[in-house]
Amino acid sequence: MRVKFPIGVKLAIIIGLVVLLSLGTLTYFSSELMGRDVQVTAQDSNLSLNSKAASTVEDKLSTIRANVFQLLDLINVMSGGRHSASARQAATVFLERNQDIAAIYVISSDSIVNPNPADDKIINNQFFISNEIDVTAMDYFLTMNQDVLNRSCNGETVAVNASPFITVPTIAMFYPWKENGRDQSCIILFSSLTLGDILGSGSGNTTFVINDSDELLVHPDSEKILAGESFRNYPLVKKVRENNENSEDSRQVPFTVKDENGLDVDFFGAYEKISVADIVVLTTVQLDTILEGVRDTRHNNILITAIVFFISIILILFFSRYAISLHLRKLTAAADEIQQGNFETELISSLKTKRWDEIGVLNQSTKDEQGFLNTFAKFTNRGVAKAIARKEIDFEPHLKDITIFFSDIRGFTAISDGFKNKFGNDSPKEIIAFLNDYMGRMVECISLSGGNVDKFEGDAIMAVWGILRDESLDFENLPDSNPDKKILAEKHRKIVQSDAVSAIRGTIAMRYALMKYNKDAEEFTRLHEREPRAQYKPHIRIGCGLNTGRATAGIMGGQDKMEYTAIGDAVNFASRTESSNKPCGTDILITQDTYDLIKKDYIRCDENGFRIPQDNYENEIIVERIPVEFEVKGKGAQHFYGVVNMPHFDLEKFFKAGNKDFVLDEACKKAAGPTGPRTLNEVRTMLGIPIPDFEKVNLNEEENKIQVKQ
Repeated sequence: MRVKFPIGVKLAIIIGLVVLLSLGTLTYFSSELMGRDVQVTAQDSNLSLNSKAASTVEDKLSTIRANVFQLLDLINVMSGGRHSASARQAATVFLERNQDIAAIYVISSDSIVNPNPADDKIINNQFFISNEIDVTAMDYFLTMNQDVLNRSCNGETVAVNASPFITVPTIAMFYPWKENGRDQSCIILFSSLTLGDILGSGSGNTTFVINDSDELLVHPDSEKILAGESFRNYPLVKKVRENNENSEDSRQVPFTVKDENGLDVDFFGAYEKISVADIVVLTTVQLDTILEGVRDTRHNNILITAIVFFISIILILFFSRYAISLHLRKLTAAADEIQQGNFETELISSLKTKRWDEIGVLNQSTKDEQGFLNTFAKFTNRGVAKAIARKEIDFEPHLKDITIFFSDIRGFTAISDGFKNKFGNDSPKEIIAFLNDYMGRMVECISLSGGNVDKFEGDAIMAVWGILRDESLDFENLPDSNPDKKILAEKHRKIVQSDAVSAIRGTIAMRYALMKYNKDAEEFTRLHEREPRAQYKPHIRIGCGLNTGRATAGIMGGQDKMEYTAIGDAVNFASRTESSNKPCGTDILITQDTYDLIKKDYIRCDENGFRIPQDNYENEIIVERIPVEFEVKGKGAQHFYGVVNMPHFDLEKFFKAGNKDFVLDEACKKAAGPTGPRTLNEVRTMLGIPIPDFEKVNLNEEENKIQVKQ
């Protein structure tokens, strides 16, 4: 199975979502709350700044009015009148101390057309000269503001932006003035730059001043003043005129202005009307400017969230890869090996069990499962256990062409009695130890050659080659005219033939293993001979029988006990073949069927002109026909063949496939291979088997189901 949604990715997504949700929620609410706090603070600050600015403007205008009026009063009481030298000197001193005042006119409404000697004009020539202004600009200004002059002479205080006429930011204050029974106006012309500097502006705040006609008097952008802009249509000014109140609650007004691109820009505005000339002081602050810090904080929080998110993802992926996924992949690989039937895989030994989490428990459970499966495979059949794990075994019974092996220890009854006589009640332990040593060596040969141990029956071993092969015999039902039938039949024959050769190879390897056992047994006995009730291992001989044929393979047994095995005449005949070794004086016998299957490709004989294919050279087999014809029940007349040797058998290579540390015993390597026997009599001599007199051989027909044909 392929992993479609790794745990690491799931963890990364879950934790990533948690991080995004938590930090995102925190960022949202903190931004909202901070934005509200900042907005309220900015509004309060804007209102406070406006109040301060209004107070400043009112103080400035009051100061200018008081100083000018004091000057005029002083001049009027001087001896010689306002045109005297002392009056002029006083005016000069005053203007030197108040350089921002450009001119002081005391005139009546008809003075513009008909100048009156009673009019008073005090000009600050230094102001006009330094600003390169023609004094006649004052006359033009007054001419253009005749209506304002009339209003002032009628008792109204009016403020006017004189900047477009004077060409520098200036304000003209028209104050009502009565002297000698005449309704006059005291016009004070002064620079608004100093007032603008005093007002200044806060962080993002803009303060400006308008008169009763909504014309700009003071503004940070002097170009607007010089242009004589009217703010009558400015949204804040409209709201001021609509409210027409000066209470603190109504002085804070939100409004929207279209920018140069036609987009709405939100502002907060505060205003205050001062007591002079219906002048209004306004202070604005752009909402975006107020919230700029909040936006920066939110942007930084989002950036931090993204960084934390990606770091979390990387850390989780790193953690899950090396702390979870890596171990789970190892666990999965180990489980795959188990499913492939590799119960002894080293992957399981690499699993860490010293972990205090679920993975440690799973690793330990997998190791426990490995131990169970290895034990299970030993109690049943390792090949069958692997096939079950791989789901390759078909539990339905099938006919299969297989090679069946039986072996038996010669004289085992006497050997068993010898253990009983010497060890008494301890004999079972000694017998089992001896049998386990012997059978372990035999089973190794069967496994390395591709066979499967079917069962142990006392000292006997049954093994099968090809029983787990997944193959169909349906080709036999094809008509003879079908060309595929011959191809499939030949392919099948090759497979069965390969199984038979593997079985013979494994059996010849048993000959070496038995000689090595006998050598080790002698050494074991010698080492213990001086002990009371000295342990020993007997010197033994065995007989092996091989038959190739068709048998029924399948699960046999019931719910409580099942066994995968083979039954049929081919199996029975293999057993009978094994029992014929004793009268034939052999250790390995194969049947006529096995011989006929392999002879042309692996045995030098008349049928192949004593030549075998080069590809089969390494697997050449030497056999001798037993010179007695046997009558086998259900088979008729048969010959058995004694296996002499596989002259090119590399014993060391064979055993090293299962044990890389295997070392070939020099004394036992004569069992097979290049130094092995060349005739059946050499085998008998090597193994200590008497050469039989076949003319006197008399087999027990009832026991062996075999009789010698005379």
